[in-house]
Amino acid sequence: MQELIKKGKELFANGTVDRIIGWTRGELPYDREIRVFRCAECFEKDFVYDAFCGANLSKYLIEESGKEGKIGVFLKPCDSYSFAQLIKEHRIKKENVYAVAIECYGKCDSRALADSVEDAIYWITDNGPELKIDTVSGAVVRNTYDYMLEKCAACKTKKHAPGCDETIGDEGEKVDDCTRFDIVAKLEAMTPEERFAFWRGELSRCIRCNACRNVCPACSCEHCVFDNPASGISQKAAADSFEENNFHIIRAFHVAGRCTDCGECSRVCPQHIPLHLLNRKFIKDINELYGEYQAGENPDERAPLTNYTKADCEPSVVYKRGGKN
Repeated sequence: MQELIKKGKELFANGTVDRIIGWTRGELPYDREIRVFRCAECFEKDFVYDAFCGANLSKYLIEESGKEGKIGVFLKPCDSYSFAQLIKEHRIKKENVYAVAIECYGKCDSRALADSVEDAIYWITDNGPELKIDTVSGAVVRNTYDYMLEKCAACKTKKHAPGCDETIGDEGEKVDDCTRFDIVAKLEAMTPEERFAFWRGELSRCIRCNACRNVCPACSCEHCVFDNPASGISQKAAADSFEENNFHIIRAFHVAGRCTDCGECSRVCPQHIPLHLLNRKFIKDINELYGEYQAGENPDERAPLTNYTKADCEPSVVYKRGGKN
């Protein structure tokens, strides 16, 4: 963290940026909030980068990059793909952003960690592979890697997407043994009735708080169809199972081919719905039907669903691929 603070102070001092967006401590010991730091002094005092900084900063740059001046940002590998994709879609003004690529070896699921400790927590010290947790009854130690966020446990790459201005630390590589499609494959092996029951059980818990939509970098429309008063479903909890399914399925289709699989939708869901599995299903299908594709990886490459060619698959291949409908 000290290296990032040093870099941030340097960017302020030499006039490269007039503000930096990053993480700071929240109300609880394991909460990290997003903050725009407007001076080197407050940045040095309050900036944090530790095991709980899982939030993807890229979406906040849509609004911030439209303001006067230049904003600095530190991007983890998974964040950088969202950043690159938003630049590609002309949603972020790159000329108003100075991006620093930083290493990441996984972030903790703060809710899971808090649930594992019986007593009230008043401080957590990040010691790399271990977390020292001070509680009202004494200190306990937890293995950091036992509480990884799902998106980190199934990390696809330690390598940044193109678009960052400089890198702090070593540049990683793609993860060869990535397991992110394993659960998707298990769902595909179910009968249609079993899959329907699985998703009804998950989506029935949705309270339509819109946290998944609001945090998703790919959901960047200025006016969302689900905010349209004429739709009959604007800004309210679902009235029936159709509305519960409708919202999430339409949202998943909306980001298909553009989702970088950053996992923010599931991370922020207060109901613990594995929304990332819907997106991963589409990513897996795109890879199998159109060839390997990673949103945000190549700024000059068109997404498969927007690049129509004579070699495109026919609808019937969807049914033949798995040997059953």
